[in-house]
Order: sequence, then structure tokens, then C-alpha cells
Amino acid sequence: MAALPSLRQLSYLVTLSETLHFTEAARRSFVTQSTLSGGIMELERLLGGVLVERDRQNVRLTPLGEQVVARARVLLADAQDLMRLSREMSEPLTGDLHLGIIPTIAPFILSQLLEEVHLQLPKIQLHLHEAQSDKIVERLEYGHLDMIMLALPFDTRGLKVAEVAKEDLYLVCNKADQKSMQAKTLQDLDLAHLMLLEEGHCLRDHTLSACPIDERKNDHRLKASSLPTLVEMVSSNLGFTLLPQISIHTSMLTNNDQLVIKRIENAPTRVLALITRKSTPLHSEFDVVLQILQKITADLNASS
Repeated sequence: MAALPSLRQLSYLVTLSETLHFTEAARRSFVTQSTLSGGIMELERLLGGVLVERDRQNVRLTPLGEQVVARARVLLADAQDLMRLSREMSEPLTGDLHLGIIPTIAPFILSQLLEEVHLQLPKIQLHLHEAQSDKIVERLEYGHLDMIMLALPFDTRGLKVAEVAKEDLYLVCNKADQKSMQAKTLQDLDLAHLMLLEEGHCLRDHTLSACPIDERKNDHRLKASSLPTLVEMVSSNLGFTLLPQISIHTSMLTNNDQLVIKRIENAPTRVLALITRKSTPLHSEFDVVLQILQKITADLNASS
């Protein structure tokens, strides 16, 4: 049987792909630069091809190197799951749990989530990571996160997906915006004044999927980087927006007497989901976290 690459050699290559700098990659790998370079050279010998192009100014992956890195990330994630499986068999429901959540969900559930996890999983140390959907899906696939919570539809690429809740988006407008206040359906709104989050937020995509609007009609200055900024823009009567159901009873909305919040017909919807790798050994943790999230979101949306 031919010699196979080691996980250590593959991890050296993955780290180098992230830094494109041998010294920094060696530092992150806790080895000397010569050890890292030797490991990658041995990997190239085993695979029979050049993975990295080097000169005095630049380091770049070859096309083969990019393909090897993509596969190496999956192998390394599976290896991490294998290690976790062993621990789960001997010490279930213990250790660190890394959960990624998107910014249009995180602020509304975090305090309750932390409290419930502490009560129901007292031996679990929960680490929360907030980022946009594409980033946390990538980190999950690469084994840097154990599970993630985001809003569908989104490409989950064959991952294990469990529905947490389905929710409507609500119209939020300024009291001075009479046309929006009187709107009963999506078609009654002047979509030229619809304000959105900036590119990369799935809430933006969910809104646009239901709104037949050419984005060029929107003033590109009126794109917010966060929900609080979006709310402030509505408060200044710069337009209206659509916000998720779990957000409508938060202080950023209820403490602002300039705002009107209302349900409208045929509004966009989104599905909140908890997602993990199919290879995960953390099935018990996944089930408990799922039940916690379902309870939290059900309570929040029941008050809408």
C-alpha cells in the first residue's frame, strides 16, 4: 500500500493557504519554518505534484494545491469529529461547544440561550461566534464550529439541518410615513423606499426574494451594516424596512415612539434552522440545543 499523507502535513498546507506566509504558518502551527516547509515538500512528493509556488515576494497555491486544501479541510474536520466521538462515548455532554449565529438572530436569543444551556448542559462550555451566513457555514464545514443557527433559504450544502421556527418579516415604518402606515399588503408599499442591510446578510436576500424590485432604485447610501442602524434610519424617516418577528418586542423598537410595527399580508418569511455536519458526534448536544432554541423562539413569536 502506498504511503499516505499525514493529517499533520495536510494541516500545514491548510494553514499556509490561510496565511500565504511560511513564517506565520509555522508560528500558527507551533513548529519551526523548516519543519513546516519540509512537511509540505514531503506532501508534494507523496502526491506527485507541486502544491505551492514560492518566490522571494509571494507564496501562492497551485490549482492542485487549492483542490488538495479543499479536501484536506474536510478530512481535518472529520478527524476532529472522530476525536470528539471518543470523548462523547466516555464523557457525554461535556467540554467546549462552539455555536455560530448570524447577526439577525443572535441579539434576540443570546441571553436566554446562555441561561438555558447553563441549566440543561451544566458541563458544557458554550462559545458563541457571530458572523454572516456564508462565513459560519464555511467555518462549520472546516470543523471550526460545532453547529450553527441561521435563516433559510440558504445553501446548506448537504449538512444536517433541523428547523427551529418559521417566522414572518414585519413592516417597520415611521409614523410620518402615511403611505407605509396604511399599507395592508406588500404591493401597497413603495418599494423604492425599502431600506435593506448591506450585501452579505441573508435577511437582505430574503426580503428581496419577495419584493419585485430593481436594487438600482435604492439609494446605495441607505444600506445598513446592522439592525440597530437600520432602525435608526427608519426612525429618521429615511424609508421603511422589514424586520424578523423575533425582533419586534426588543427595546430598540418598543422604546422608539417614532416607529410603527405591523404585520402585512404576503410578507416574506424565513425559517430559522440549527445546522451541523452529518459526521458530528454531538448528537445529544444538538438535540438539546435544538429544543432550547425551539422553546425560546416559540415564546418570542407567540407574543407577536
